[in-house]
Amino acid sequence: MIIYYYKKYLLPHGRLFGLLLTLFCVQLALGQSPAKDKPNIVLIIADDIGWADIGLYGNKDVKTPNIDALGKAGLLFKNMYVTTSSCSPSRNSIITGRYPHNTGAPELHEPLPNDQFIFPEKLKDAGYYTALSGKNHMGGTVKKAFNRLSAGEGPGGEEDWVRILQDRPKHKPFFLWLAAHDAHRDWQIDDKGVIYDPDQLSVPPMLYDGAETRKDLANYYHEVSRLDYYVGRVVDELKRQGVLENTYIIFMSDNGSPFPRNKVRLYDSGVKSPFIVRGPGVQNAQTEALLMAIDIAPTVLEIVGLHKHQRIQGVSFNALLKGKSQAIRDFVFTEHNWHVFQGYERMVRSGSWVYIRNGFPERRVMATESSKLFPAGKELWEKHDQGLTQATQEDVFLVPRPSEELFNVTEDPFQFTNVATAEKNKKILDYLRVALDTWILETGDSKPKNPTPDRDDIDGNKLPGKWGRGEKPGDIHHASQINLPGPILQKDVKMEKPVDL
Repeated sequence: MIIYYYKKYLLPHGRLFGLLLTLFCVQLALGQSPAKDKPNIVLIIADDIGWADIGLYGNKDVKTPNIDALGKAGLLFKNMYVTTSSCSPSRNSIITGRYPHNTGAPELHEPLPNDQFIFPEKLKDAGYYTALSGKNHMGGTVKKAFNRLSAGEGPGGEEDWVRILQDRPKHKPFFLWLAAHDAHRDWQIDDKGVIYDPDQLSVPPMLYDGAETRKDLANYYHEVSRLDYYVGRVVDELKRQGVLENTYIIFMSDNGSPFPRNKVRLYDSGVKSPFIVRGPGVQNAQTEALLMAIDIAPTVLEIVGLHKHQRIQGVSFNALLKGKSQAIRDFVFTEHNWHVFQGYERMVRSGSWVYIRNGFPERRVMATESSKLFPAGKELWEKHDQGLTQATQEDVFLVPRPSEELFNVTEDPFQFTNVATAEKNKKILDYLRVALDTWILETGDSKPKNPTPDRDDIDGNKLPGKWGRGEKPGDIHHASQINLPGPILQKDVKMEKPVDL
């Protein structure tokens, strides 16, 4: 191949032109396409949208035709987990491919340290045009990875997404990190989202079915629909430019919905994310495969022909995109650290089983969204005080809490029934304990002895006195410098495989 190009093009031309063509020939010989032929990547990250709050995931109330169309044209994942149900730590995990306690920024509103690897920077160095629009929430470190940064426009931050696509340099492949503010409180209503009738909605069983909660849900769904509108505009613009078929579109959320027992929690309602990938060669199907947000970074790098960085803890799922059925991972791990309220919980899922360990069982597990600050939380507290709530709605009031929880998500999808004490589950419980212990040890996790205290009270007010951060998870082990991923496949746990896993 090189000899052919050399004889045909290099000999008749000058040295400079010949040198350029030589580089081109070498690139071809190595199996690398010119930059313009590289696939484009568009990563769309929703804010506070629960996995079950998308039409294609079974929600019969919300209208998301454009997101649904992505799922019908691509691969829809039913078991994708973020690393934490907390905005900034979750986004830091996505961009680094690392667990929160390994990023050095495991708590809410902590900026990502400068020494952390971020995968868009590698794309930029490889010739990609990179842009971030909308919610950053990761700090100044990420600026070095993007040619263009925008705070976003409009109430949901999506208004400039199409313009960014139009303004991009046309001779380069592109990577866009499009991060909406939808659907984050406080609600903002406009003409881009659907207006829902509160009386026509189905109320999730963890929420009190009352007038204020229904209005709250209607406004939340409005913002979900607004994001869907802009997803459609992005797809239309890619199509208009003739680049849709060479573009991977990834849709996901950073954590669960902003309602009691969802956001911050380690149940599926908190850490399970809608996840859709549409792109060149991606099969049109649905998969039950376990996946994590830290797997995005190595997958994107593999898609564009770059090597996985040594600091990434995730694994590539590119094989799944190509229709292969090989096991990517047998375990997912998630964590709950400080998010306005103190917390230290760890979760592992394998097969149909979810095991949660609570380091502070003496404390109520709280989030701002489950306090009295917002309508659904306020109504829940009022009805609880009146003795009108049901058992499925009373989790936030439970003090003390179990130090261990075990659920079979196939039989109990909302994780309402803790079966950790059932004798028949002892074997699977022991197995998941070992898996979690192994992950904690290998990734350098640790329960803080002097943790960051609560900042607010249950009314949503700032507590008196000067607030300050405490010890972070993993600090004593310098976890931000540890690259081991913990168990990924069953062989990584040195214990007999349970029969009913």
